[in-house]
Amino acid sequence: MTVAAGLDSWDRGWRVVRFGAIDSTNEEARRRALAGDAGRVWIVADEQTAGRGRRGRVWISPIGNLHASALVIDSCPAAVAAQLGFVAGGALARAARDLGAIDAGLKWPNDLISGGGKCAGILVEGVGLGGGRAAYVVGVGVNCARAPEGLGYATSCLTQAGGQAIGRDELFERLVERFGEGLNAWRAGQAFDRIRAAWLDCAVGLGERIAIQNGAGNREGVFEGIDSAGRLLMRSERGLESIEAADLWLSPRLDAPSPAALLASRSQQGQA
Repeated sequence: MTVAAGLDSWDRGWRVVRFGAIDSTNEEARRRALAGDAGRVWIVADEQTAGRGRRGRVWISPIGNLHASALVIDSCPAAVAAQLGFVAGGALARAARDLGAIDAGLKWPNDLISGGGKCAGILVEGVGLGGGRAAYVVGVGVNCARAPEGLGYATSCLTQAGGQAIGRDELFERLVERFGEGLNAWRAGQAFDRIRAAWLDCAVGLGERIAIQNGAGNREGVFEGIDSAGRLLMRSERGLESIEAADLWLSPRLDAPSPAALLASRSQQGQA
């Protein structure tokens, strides 16, 4: 369900459509793609009533935080569409640093970490349009005014180095610019090496111990970067592993809850 949008505006060659309340900015972008929208549009809402994160988890979306989704049409071959998450992650980290969040960094695959906790997440979804065409929706949620609690992991609001809050509107303006720059540099997957290098410049936990959980179970190792396709590189007792998908925790401690316990808490209580 949506509340009527305001008139389209333009920001650096992108249309911007704003809502008061909406079910999900990603869902609205999907609806527009299926209805024939030409893309290159950002959907922004004051709040979401059915926001979602990775793997279908709930994304808590109060007023004051940034809830936005970019719709791009035929931006890349389907085989490299997942790289859009790294384009967006790098763009968000640079936008945050532009505004004084000098500690902002990226946790694989594309969580933004600042002030010792997760303050943002990114969700990329594909939409088949028929005739070999596709649309891609890049959703961004950022805690600017409020950080949810009780999720089984640390959360924070995005702030400047001096502790001042970064407003959602100024962050969105910088994000539009940085995301456009990232898309141009990426060249629809032909230059992922540039995006990978920029992402690693913002990466949190390089060379440190991490814990992961996926279909192969729970294990720990040392975070060694990402490969040419964006897969996590972790050195464990099995050697150097290339991880396609997993939940990841930084700096696990012996007295910390197990990855399985943390994942169960996240699934039951809130956002991804």
